[in-house]
Amino acid sequence: MYPWLDPVGRFSVFKLAVFSALLVPGIILLWPVILEGGATIPVKEAILESGEWTIRILMITLLITPLRRITRFSKLVQVRRQIGVATFCYVMIHFGLYAISQNFDLIRIASEIILRVYLTIGFVAVIGLGVLTATSTKSAMRRLGAKWTRLHKLVYPIAILGVVHFFMQSKIDVSEATLMAGFFVGLMLYRFAHWRGWSLRSAPVLLSIAVLSGALTAGIEYAWYALATGIPADRVFIANLEWMWPLRPAWNVMLAGGLICVISLFGKDKPASIFIKRIAGGQKMPAGASTEKG
Repeated sequence: MYPWLDPVGRFSVFKLAVFSALLVPGIILLWPVILEGGATIPVKEAILESGEWTIRILMITLLITPLRRITRFSKLVQVRRQIGVATFCYVMIHFGLYAISQNFDLIRIASEIILRVYLTIGFVAVIGLGVLTATSTKSAMRRLGAKWTRLHKLVYPIAILGVVHFFMQSKIDVSEATLMAGFFVGLMLYRFAHWRGWSLRSAPVLLSIAVLSGALTAGIEYAWYALATGIPADRVFIANLEWMWPLRPAWNVMLAGGLICVISLFGKDKPASIFIKRIAGGQKMPAGASTEKG
C-alpha cells in the first residue's frame, strides 16, 4: 500500500504530510554527501546526524500510542507503522554511511562491531529493528497471532540499546543522548500510568509525569557524569537547578511533558476542542453549560 493511502485505499492528506515530513531529514543529511561524492567530512557528519534522527524517530514511534490515548485521535494509529519503518530506514542509512567510511571493508567492519562495545550494542539494535520491520505487515500479524504483540514489545529494549549506544558514542557531551533518555523515560511513564489504570486524560496525571520525567532525566545525566566521565557530577546537577539557555535536557523533557498537557486540552471531548468546534460551526456556548462530558 502506498504511504499516502488510508487502510481502505483512499488518499489521506494526513498520511502524506507525515510521509513527507519523514523524508525531509534524510534529504538534508544526505545532500552534502551526494554533492561531495562521499567525501570524508560530510560522511562523518551524516553518520552522526542519521544516528540522531534514528533515535528521534524511534521516540516519535513510541509516542503514538500514549498520544492516541491522550487525544483520542484515532488516525494516529494509521501512521504508527509508517514512522516505525522510517526508523529502520534511518538506521540503515546510519549503518550504510558507516560502511562507506570504512570503504566497505566487511572484515574491518565486522571486527570493529565485535571489538567496540558501543558498536556491538548499536548493531544488536539494528538487527532488532530489522526484525520488527520485517514482521510489521498485516500478513505477519495474522501469521504470528498472539506472538506478534510479545515480539513487538522488543521495541522497548531496542530503544534502551539505542540510547546506550548514543551515550557511549557521545562520550563527553551527552546533552542530546540525555534528552532522548529523558523522552524514553517519559514515554514509559505514560505506559505505566495506563497500566495502573490512571487516566491519561487527567491533567494531574500528565503534569505529574512531566515533572517526574524531568527529575529522572536530571538523575540520568548525573549518573552518567558520575560513573563514566571525570567531570564533577555535582556541577552538572547544580546546573539542572538553574534556568539557563540553552536549556538543560531535564528542563526540555519537563517542558515537552507540559506541551503534552496543553495538547490534551484539544483532545476529543475536551473543553478547548469543543469550544473550537462550536466557534467553527457558528454556535454559541449556552450560559453555564458544561463543556466536557461526564
